[in-house]
Amino acid sequence: MVWALIKGDPRADRVVPPTGFTAWLTLFTAGAMAFLAVFALALSLATGRLADRWASELAQSATIRISAPAEQMERQTEAALRILSQTPGVAEARALSPDEQRALLEPWFGADLPVDSLPIPQLIEVIEARRGFAAEGLRLRLRAEVPGAVFDDHTRWRRPLVRAAGRLRSLGWVSIALITLTTAAMITLAANAALAANAQVIGVLRLVGARDTYIARAFVRRFTIRALTGAVAGTLAGMAAIWALPSAEEASGFLTGLGFAGAGWLAPLPIPLLAGGVAFWATRGAAFRALKDVT
Repeated sequence: MVWALIKGDPRADRVVPPTGFTAWLTLFTAGAMAFLAVFALALSLATGRLADRWASELAQSATIRISAPAEQMERQTEAALRILSQTPGVAEARALSPDEQRALLEPWFGADLPVDSLPIPQLIEVIEARRGFAAEGLRLRLRAEVPGAVFDDHTRWRRPLVRAAGRLRSLGWVSIALITLTTAAMITLAANAALAANAQVIGVLRLVGARDTYIARAFVRRFTIRALTGAVAGTLAGMAAIWALPSAEEASGFLTGLGFAGAGWLAPLPIPLLAGGVAFWATRGAAFRALKDVT
């Protein structure tokens, strides 16, 4: 069946106009939809990686914020570090230096923030071991022995971020589904227009004994090849555009990570085959429906 579709029948191919607006409409639609599908796929994969990274990195880290008078800050910090060193499941704990805290506040307050002269809480970074630790037990012990310590395991703002990334990933897949349906609709319209324009030719073919299957096969082959050709061009253009985006190493941010990584570059390759399959079934259905109405 696939070989017959590729080889075709020169006599049957004459039924379908080789040029005209239906040809350009099919090529343009398939190319444009494939281009958009590449970006939708890149969005889905990028948000999937983002959600996984946020879930893994934030789940393995926590922060202790110590707010105390200046004369007690060092003592309470040492007490918190001592408790963390005795807590099973804590792989590493360290107090951030003034330079590190200044770097965290710099995006909001500027580079000249006088950290040493301001009552800024002392931050302690806690790295969780693979087996994890009892967060609630640690929170209660800190509350009892270090009055100025507040334990934050990032759960409050980690979950919304991961949930948002998951929804963006779902939106990407929904976009691909809508692109597929739009492609089918546009190719169906183009096939119907070509069939209507060749109604007289179809009538003559029927008079000489041509079957509807023979006529429909010509339309299916021509429109499938057109869609496949346009989708290949659109997919390559989309991959080139994704490749031209700034990498995550050149600039930080979500959009700079919008792309494919490693074997992910193989993910867009099935898009032309999907477009060809959509064109095949859409044209086939439109052809047999239209042939019933042609007298």
